[in-house]
Amino acid sequence: MGALGRGDAVAVHNFAIQIDGVQVEYLKSVGSISQKQDVIEGVQNTPSGQKKVSKMPGISKGGEVTLTRGGTTSGVFTTWIQDSLNGNMAVARKSASIIVMDYMNSPVQRFNLVNAWISDRNYTSLTSGEAAMFEETVTIVFEDMTVEYS
Repeated sequence: MGALGRGDAVAVHNFAIQIDGVQVEYLKSVGSISQKQDVIEGVQNTPSGQKKVSKMPGISKGGEVTLTRGGTTSGVFTTWIQDSLNGNMAVARKSASIIVMDYMNSPVQRFNLVNAWISDRNYTSLTSGEAAMFEETVTIVFEDMTVEYS
């Protein structure tokens, strides 16, 4: 279980991203990770004439997550962003994992993204004379996700 004891809550500490199984960069922040699925609602009448509603899972819609990285950048991550935004989908669809680490940098949770690619990229505003970090934010979309706990 790493550095945490049974029952300890995970404190937000450090995050990394792996692309095709290789850790390529630490991240400043990870936005909310969302995954959606359609809900099919069936309405039937019972033999006594009462309306009965049942719900079933429909088609998975995949999901998205927003990541922010600072000034230290990975060439592998940058290439992935460029391939995605250039529409080079033959190489842009990747397996990616976002790794959540505890205060001892031990992995405690992993979000495995299937057929992931970058759909959006933004940079922080630039102001002359300002003492602020230059950051890049990207949105990753994916077709499926599994979550693993260490």
